[in-house]
Amino acid sequence: MLQREGVLQHEDSSGGRGEIGARNVQVITAGRGVRHSEYNDTNACLRIFQIWLLPRRRGLDSRWGTKPFADTQRSGRLMPIASGFPEDQEALRIEADARVLGATVEAGQRITYPLPSTRFAYLVPARGRVLVNDQQVGERDGIAIAGEPGIEFTAIEPAEIILVDTA
Repeated sequence: MLQREGVLQHEDSSGGRGEIGARNVQVITAGRGVRHSEYNDTNACLRIFQIWLLPRRRGLDSRWGTKPFADTQRSGRLMPIASGFPEDQEALRIEADARVLGATVEAGQRITYPLPSTRFAYLVPARGRVLVNDQQVGERDGIAIAGEPGIEFTAIEPAEIILVDTA
């Protein structure tokens, strides 16, 4: 889950408990089963992106984690924020053949991302508008990408991007 705005409270039966603030990322591995609740206990606006990914294998232990990712860490580049790949050491660990990346870009900035033919991607601007492989994508609209050798996106206006790369 990517927390965009507001504060979300989390509790689960594995002992995970915490507060997830804006610009934080939360991961949950439900494993063999977990009960959890998430709630906004204020009147403030709450905006989140919740992304579900299939695990590599069944029967995993339940686990919960959260970590902040400042805009400056993602400025002008795609940064892994949750990943099932060991080389993404700064990202929150997930048990999936996937990575979730984030970027903040200024108008006119261009970023490319290679996409092998065995991979699929889903890109959504959390804020702003971008051109993705020459197709305009608006704020909170998503685009699925397959069969392309890579992804090239250019910010039409200041934007925040979420990209999911999966098998």
